[in-house]
Amino acid sequence: MKEMRLFVKQFGFALESIKAAWPICLGYLPLGFAFGVLAQKAGLDLLDIALMSILVYAGSSQFIAVAMLSSAAAPLSIILTTLVVNLRHLLMSSSLAVYLHGESRRFLSVFAYGVTDESFAVNLVKFREGGWHRYQALAVNQITNFTWIGSTILGGYTGQFILAGSYGIDYALSAMFLCLLSFQLRGRLYFLTAIISGASAIIISLIFPGNGFIIIASLFGATAGFALKRYAQRKKGLYA
Repeated sequence: MKEMRLFVKQFGFALESIKAAWPICLGYLPLGFAFGVLAQKAGLDLLDIALMSILVYAGSSQFIAVAMLSSAAAPLSIILTTLVVNLRHLLMSSSLAVYLHGESRRFLSVFAYGVTDESFAVNLVKFREGGWHRYQALAVNQITNFTWIGSTILGGYTGQFILAGSYGIDYALSAMFLCLLSFQLRGRLYFLTAIISGASAIIISLIFPGNGFIIIASLFGATAGFALKRYAQRKKGLYA
């Protein structure tokens, strides 16, 4: 009887993780497929695509890396750009760490590997609501991880049968970032930061050849956004 209760409890844990993860998986399937196709068109073979998804596992960075590979960017530029884009994972992991006190380094390493923007958002909400177990959060990370890897491999295999530019797949990267940007425009401050970042990227790209302008513009935009936020807070404090 005790074993039966334990089984029911574990099954309930797994079911809750699946329920939390499936919306993310639905989003990963088309994006992962599109990435696989684009990567195949950029010259990566199926093993390269699989290894990139397994070892990097960061959708936006993978899209950027493939785009930069297609334009024959220098390896150092690709590495630095990926690093800058992925720095947000430090903040996401720090936010989740408060719910994982006392866990072993092995568990934290496996958990951190599966943290993405989407799994972070889901797990953070679940932790704040209470009753969310660390292994349920880990399951969300890994279920979405396997979905992403599988969809990119499928896209990489199917890419050989799809003509370059067909079905608007080459627009997937631009569409994804425009969508992410639109979700971030929650006020005048965010809008100004986006305008400054875009304008600086255009201006810097005209001054410096290559793809290094991406890194410079990202740092400049982030700094400008922080400065605008501090200015707004001080102005609000003066008139409070």
